[in-house]
Amino acid sequence: MAKKIGKVEIAADVIEPETEASGKRAGDVPPGAPPPRMTRFGAGGEGGGGRRERGIVGRQSFFARLGQFLRDTRSEMKRVSWPSAKEVKNTTLITLVAVIFFAVYLFAVDHVWAFLITQLDHLLNKLTGVA
Repeated sequence: MAKKIGKVEIAADVIEPETEASGKRAGDVPPGAPPPRMTRFGAGGEGGGGRRERGIVGRQSFFARLGQFLRDTRSEMKRVSWPSAKEVKNTTLITLVAVIFFAVYLFAVDHVWAFLITQLDHLLNKLTGVA
């Protein structure tokens, strides 16, 4: 007897129900379960950090490492795509306009709420006869 899944027909001898006794492999994932987690980039063999151990033979001096760091930094800075002066001016102008707009908006909202709360306070004082 064959089982039909969508447009594909699978023979009965190919389909094996998996049970506890069938011995699932570590890579098998039950349907509907999330996929197994991947190890982090740079992780060691057991999933630990990929740090080097201290005291490795052939370690460079402080000044050699500093020089290498400066050379690496210079080469990375050459790869950066720097914005033009026009782009910097445009983004600065957009930022200033947005800051001014939100400052005025929040100032107005604050004054409206202060006015409403003051009026509510006067109304409640008149109704209760406190003042």
